[in-house]
Amino acid sequence: MTLSRVERVRKPWGRELVFARAKKYVGKILVIEKGHRLSLQFHRRKHESLLVLRGRLKLRLGKKTRSVGPGAAFTIPPKTIHRFEAPRGRVTLVEVSTPEVWDVVRLQDDYGRRGQ
Repeated sequence: MTLSRVERVRKPWGRELVFARAKKYVGKILVIEKGHRLSLQFHRRKHESLLVLRGRLKLRLGKKTRSVGPGAAFTIPPKTIHRFEAPRGRVTLVEVSTPEVWDVVRLQDDYGRRGQ
């Protein structure tokens, strides 16, 4: 068994806790603070699978938007436009993805971040 250091990454919408980095995957916990949302974005190569642990997430996948709660799981294939939002309270997600964490194409961003 190897113990790993959890990497804390501050984001304007909350934080990421990166608990696994391997050649073929990355594991994170995302914490989105109340009233915040991530960029409207897509990935050219990155494939993500997520699980809502706590809170109600406003989820946009493609052209559809829905509200999902704890226990909801979903997959985001490459080139799928998506956005996560925490309109009513803090949301906690588990994300497991392919390792291309740099692969973010932002279409819209509340915090002034551009492009990749």
